[in-house]
Amino acid sequence: MIDPPESALTGTLGPPEVMTPARLPVPAGLGRLLVLCVVFVCAACGLVYELELVALATYLVGDSVTQASVVLSVMVFAMGIGALLAKRLRCRAAVGFGAVEAGLALVGGSSAMALYACFAWFAQSRSALVAFSLVIGVLIGAEVPLLMTLIQRVRRQDAGGAVADLFAADYVGALVGGLAFPFLLLPSLGQLTGALVTGTVNDVAGGALVLWLFRRDLSRRARWSLLVANALVLALLATGVLLAAPFERAARRAVYGSAARVAVQTGIQEVVLTGGTGTGAGRERKGSGPPLELYLDGRLRVSGDTECRYHEALVHPAMAAGPHARVLVLGGGDGLAVREILRYRAVRSVTVVELDPGVLRLARTDPGLTRLNGHSLGDPRVHVVTADAFDWLRDRDVPGHRTAPYDVIVSDLPDPGITASTKLYSQEFYGLATRLLADRGRLVVHAGPPVARARAYWTVDATVRSVGLATDPYRMPGRPASFLGPDRSADPTPRPTGEPLTAGPSPGYWGFVLAARQRPRFGPAPDAPPPPVTREALRAARHGDLRDRIPGLPASTLMRPRYQD
Repeated sequence: MIDPPESALTGTLGPPEVMTPARLPVPAGLGRLLVLCVVFVCAACGLVYELELVALATYLVGDSVTQASVVLSVMVFAMGIGALLAKRLRCRAAVGFGAVEAGLALVGGSSAMALYACFAWFAQSRSALVAFSLVIGVLIGAEVPLLMTLIQRVRRQDAGGAVADLFAADYVGALVGGLAFPFLLLPSLGQLTGALVTGTVNDVAGGALVLWLFRRDLSRRARWSLLVANALVLALLATGVLLAAPFERAARRAVYGSAARVAVQTGIQEVVLTGGTGTGAGRERKGSGPPLELYLDGRLRVSGDTECRYHEALVHPAMAAGPHARVLVLGGGDGLAVREILRYRAVRSVTVVELDPGVLRLARTDPGLTRLNGHSLGDPRVHVVTADAFDWLRDRDVPGHRTAPYDVIVSDLPDPGITASTKLYSQEFYGLATRLLADRGRLVVHAGPPVARARAYWTVDATVRSVGLATDPYRMPGRPASFLGPDRSADPTPRPTGEPLTAGPSPGYWGFVLAARQRPRFGPAPDAPPPPVTREALRAARHGDLRDRIPGLPASTLMRPRYQD
C-alpha cells in the first residue's frame, strides 16, 4: 500500500505561507470576528456596485431586463475568472487582498461617474457597461479565496465550517447592501455620490483589515505600498465626491444643452425641464426662448413644439365619440391631457392617477409647465391621486374603494417598449380598466410609434381587443424625422404612400388605439371646442393605420410580456 502524502492527510494544500498561522495583535477569536465583519462590508459594497450599474444602465440605455441580464451574467462569469486568478495570490493573501480591495474600491466607486461620462460626452455606454461589469466581477471573485485563506490562518477549522461562516457573512452583507441601495444610498446621495461613498467604505474596510490586523505579515515595502495605494484611492474618491455636483451639471449640459433649468431626483425618476422661457402655450407660444421640454429618466416626454398635436390626437377622438361627463386619466401628471379634456363644457369631473408626486409638483408650480398646461390641475373639477395606475385600478374592486364608472379613460403612459411600462400595457391592466368603463364608455391608449415599432404597436391593439373591447387604431403626424427620442417619439420614417402632404418636413407618426364595447365612432361632440383634429384627418389616420395591420399577434400579459419580442 502506498501512503498518501502528508498534505492530503492534513487536508492542507498550497504553499507554506498558506499554512502558517497569522501573527495577530488580538486574540484569534476576535481576529476571526473582524475578518467576518470585513467579509460582511465587502459583500454589501459589491452588491451596491452591481445594482448601481444595473440602475444607471437602465436609465441611460433603457430596457431594464436586458441591462440586468448583461450586468449580472458578465459579473458572475468574471467572478469565476477572478477566483481562478486569486489562486496565484494565496501565497501572499494579505497583500493580495489589500490590493484587490483598493482596486475594487476605485473601479466600483468611480464606475457610475465614468459610465455617465461615456454616455454624456461620447454617446456610448454599452461597451463601458460591459467593461466595468467584467473588471468589478473579476475583483469580487478574487475576494473569497483570499478571505478563505486569511480566516484559516487566523484559526484553523474544518473547510466546511469555514466556508459556512464565510458565506453566511457574505450573504448577510449582500442583503444589507441590496436594501441600502434603493432605500438609503439612492434617495439620500444619488447614483454618483452613492457609488463614491460605497467605494470609500470598501477601501477603508479592506485597508484596515490588512494594514492593522495582518500588519505583521507584511514586509516594510508591502506595508508602505498598500498604505500609499489606499491613501491615493481615498483621495481620488473624496475628490469625486466634491466634484460630483459640478460634474453632473456639466454632463447634463452635454446631454440636454445649456437650456436645462430644472433637474430633480424625485425618488422615482430623474425629472429635467429645459426651455419654456417664452410666453404662451403650444401653438400660441411667443418669445425667443427655446420651447419647454420635459425629460423623465433621460427620455423626452413633452416638447412644447409638438405637445398640442400629441394631446389633441390622444384626447379629442375619445371625447367626441360619446358622453364625457366623467373622465379618468392614467398617467398624465404634466396636466397637458387634462387641459384638452377641460375644453369640453360637459365635463363634470376628471380623476388623474399619477405615480410621481414630483411631476405633479412641477406641473402645479413651474412657470413654463403651468403656462403650457393652463393651470389645469388647479381646476376644481380635477381630482389628483398619487398612486401606481395598476394598483389603483385593482383597488377599485375592494369594498370601500369602488367608484362610479367613467365615460372616458385616457391612458397617457410611457411607450410600451420601456420595460417598466409593460405591466401598464398588459391584458390584466386593460381588464381592470374595462371594469371602470360605462356602457358607452371609451378607452384611448397611447401605443407608441406605429411604423418604427410596428409589432409593439399592433400588440397593444391585440391586447386591448383580448379583454372584449372593439378597437379603432389610428395614427397622427408627429415631429419631423430629425427628432430622436426613446419615448413619445414619432416614427423617423418617410410618409406612407397615400398620406396627404403637409407643410414642412416629412413627419413621423404617433400611434393610438381607441376602444369601446361597441366599435367607437369618430365625430364631433355637441360641446366640442373648435376642431383641432378634423374628421378628414381622422379618417385618413384610420385608413393609413389599417393598411399596415399585423394580424395574429398574441396579447401581452404580466407573465408573458410581448413588447420586447
